[in-house]
Amino acid sequence: MAAHRIGIVGIENTHVDGIVRALNVDGVEDARITALVAGAADRTERLAELGGIERIASESTDLIGEVDALIVATRDGATHRSLAVPFLEAGVPVWVDKPLALSVADADAILAAAGSTPVTSSSTLRWLPDTDAVAAALSSIGEVQSLAITGPADPDGPYGGLFFYGIHLADLAQRLVPGVPEEVEVEHSPGRVRARYAVGGVGVTLDFVRPEGEVSVPFRVTAVGSGGTESREIVVGSDYVRPGVEAFVRMLDTGELPVPPEQMTATVAVLAAVVAERS
Repeated sequence: MAAHRIGIVGIENTHVDGIVRALNVDGVEDARITALVAGAADRTERLAELGGIERIASESTDLIGEVDALIVATRDGATHRSLAVPFLEAGVPVWVDKPLALSVADADAILAAAGSTPVTSSSTLRWLPDTDAVAAALSSIGEVQSLAITGPADPDGPYGGLFFYGIHLADLAQRLVPGVPEEVEVEHSPGRVRARYAVGGVGVTLDFVRPEGEVSVPFRVTAVGSGGTESREIVVGSDYVRPGVEAFVRMLDTGELPVPPEQMTATVAVLAAVVAERS
């Protein structure tokens, strides 16, 4: 079987380095980046050289008919709907790097445009070994009563504010306790935003901490059950993008979505509620 030909739009994102390395250098089976939509000249040249990529397009829609799938990696989620929808409507599978969108309306529009065409979007943290370990441990702590996740996020960041890093927390919560968030309540204090809601009777707390100076804020998950507690830092290693790349390629091979659509929408809905309450 010929390798899936994949294009990328949004090459300013550092995730793209890991994606190109995984597919074109390390050789994840049956897939290869064959085209880039041009960004800054030096960045475009460096990625093209890294991956041996010859096709450089000026507009993303120039690639319709030339690629078998598209990765939308622009940092600002406000652009994701306009970039993804033309490909989905043409029957081209799409991976929208986090976040899927900055509003539920845009998220719904992307999923509606997909129809039966595969589409995925998630935090890279969803696929990491520490997240798998927490998910596996939940069955050993009895009925889960609460889930708390802490991590970095800047409400005033330039790429959709809280959405840019906050999506990691919201998506981890959906991976571990999936379902429709109910009654999102938001608290503000200096340097942090805390969101509380319930999913199927489980209390969920997302603690978004603004990084200050050189001090890093780790991602940490704590689940409390009727018979015990599981707490673990989610370590983001140098190859953290690769598991998400592999999930995307599996989607291309099988047509099965790595993340249920309702979970993709739920992560956006939580963050949209937090942002709306703040404004």
